[in-house]
Amino acid sequence: MAGDFTLKPVNPLDNIRIVLVETSHPGNLGAAARAMKVMGLSRLCLVNPKCAIDDEARARASGAVDVLDAAVLCGDLDGALAGTVLAAACTSRRRDLPHPDLTPRRAAPELLLQAAAAPVAVVFGSETFGLSNEQLGKCRWLLNIPTNPDYASLNLGAAVQVVAYELRCGLADRTLDLPEFTPASHEEVEGLLGALEETLVEIGFLDPAHPKRLMPRLRRFFARAGLEKEEVAIWRGIAGAARSRGRR
Repeated sequence: MAGDFTLKPVNPLDNIRIVLVETSHPGNLGAAARAMKVMGLSRLCLVNPKCAIDDEARARASGAVDVLDAAVLCGDLDGALAGTVLAAACTSRRRDLPHPDLTPRRAAPELLLQAAAAPVAVVFGSETFGLSNEQLGKCRWLLNIPTNPDYASLNLGAAVQVVAYELRCGLADRTLDLPEFTPASHEEVEGLLGALEETLVEIGFLDPAHPKRLMPRLRRFFARAGLEKEEVAIWRGIAGAARSRGRR
């Protein structure tokens, strides 16, 4: 693994990860790195990339080769989101049961606010397939970049540039105060959802053979709420109590 995810509390931009999932063209790696650096972002994470950081990637990065060299490589999205308290997925397609749907301009202030105290992430899918529903489900928000409805195709590097620009503008436009609560991390929320699913199956509320949309709806509910650490502990306690009563 190259680079690291050590927390840097001074500048919120240092706590924002740009996560590229299964990128297939090296030129897009370089373009994304350049788009990041020009706006003051430096934390690049590559999830299961389908291409190498080669000469083309370095040429497209221009003066941002250091961002490429420090990129963190992860085998899956959970690894890339480890330790984050907020993840937003950039997607142009509407899905069934979408999470809160925002433009980068609307999302930037809250992303920066959370990044003042803990890591956050903006996730981009592959050039061909974008992000799967499962990957989208691991993010609290969806980001939609407004485009011409008659031609909505946007290059990956350009999409990263738009988001990075809005984050830069958001940092310049406001004074950031630290959140008054401690948000739950990605791992804590995933652990809670796993425990809830096990509990609902055990008490007979969820039929694993016919789950329908229950767990995606719960994901949406918690994504909309934005859980604190203490709230996760409360829900874990509720799940444990329900399972105990079910065994009596």
